[in-house]
Amino acid sequence: MGLDLFCLADSGTIRRVRGATGIGSLPGTDIDEASRVVVGELPELPHVPELPARGVGADMIGRTAGLLVDLAIEVITSGYRVNSRPGRDHRRAVDLLRGDLDAFDEALERAGAQPEIVKVQAAGPWTLMSNIELMRGHRVLTDRGAVKEFSESLAEGLTQHAAQVAKRTGAKVVVQLDEPGLPAVLQGLLPTPSKLGTVPAVPEQDARTVLATVIDALADHEVMVHCCAPQPPLKLLREAGASAIAFDMTLVKGAAALDEIGETWEAGTTLVLGLVPSVDPGTPVTLKEVGQRAFTLADRLGFPRTMLAEKALPTPTCGLAGATSSWVKRALSLTRDLSSAFLEPPEGW
Repeated sequence: MGLDLFCLADSGTIRRVRGATGIGSLPGTDIDEASRVVVGELPELPHVPELPARGVGADMIGRTAGLLVDLAIEVITSGYRVNSRPGRDHRRAVDLLRGDLDAFDEALERAGAQPEIVKVQAAGPWTLMSNIELMRGHRVLTDRGAVKEFSESLAEGLTQHAAQVAKRTGAKVVVQLDEPGLPAVLQGLLPTPSKLGTVPAVPEQDARTVLATVIDALADHEVMVHCCAPQPPLKLLREAGASAIAFDMTLVKGAAALDEIGETWEAGTTLVLGLVPSVDPGTPVTLKEVGQRAFTLADRLGFPRTMLAEKALPTPTCGLAGATSSWVKRALSLTRDLSSAFLEPPEGW
């Protein structure tokens, strides 16, 4: 058994889907093996794996840039830059993602799996625009016109991508937007090209509006926003329209952060709690050790523990790109078992 993750409208009916999932990235360069692991360990809610170790075009930014419509990127010394037309780097990102979807389809077929929901991941607009440069060297997010163009292009590309995955798999698609860079954008912490100053902070209202543009375009799909940075802006993400918010529970500190989590939960947003270590801690890890933090959270916030089954989902604390292959299987197994514990807590918890 697992837990209720999302309520999805389908021709006037509501379906509940149970299961556990991962954040996205796995180690290594073998996409066939990665797909087999994900489908095998997370049969109810598998995600298309990401393998950043393959290099250019397989990392979060390059992979997402490959989804952009009528915009192209190229690799430069400092990272990625807008290009006038698709070149080798852009084509590599597109080809890698196409191959990943083929491998994912094949893994589902070999396993005889027909999940009701699958998940795809991409960089959110602010993390994407803070990591791509304009031709003149400044970050995309510094140009208001470029911000509009990129956010609309990303929204269109993600809509097409999700529709393609839905057609391939016959499943509902959850779109995860990764926004680890959003707190730095909001706080004005990004350095300028000269490294002598910082890019001005983006006002919360502007950040919320742009994020909402992308989420609204994905109206046919549930959208999860993942932010593994300390103190993720939960209220902003919720108000932008995220139906679920994923974050690293081990980084949550202070009464203010707990209050914001409580408000988010109370508003009906699903909390995707990063609980299982994303790398092998070097010592044995028990299910109770990784799960206790979630039960303590519900207790401290004054919610019944049944909220964990109704409006929460366990995941690893972040992506598993830095893990060993053995820890990947252990971490995903713990995550799956923890979803069952949310539904039926073991005696003594």
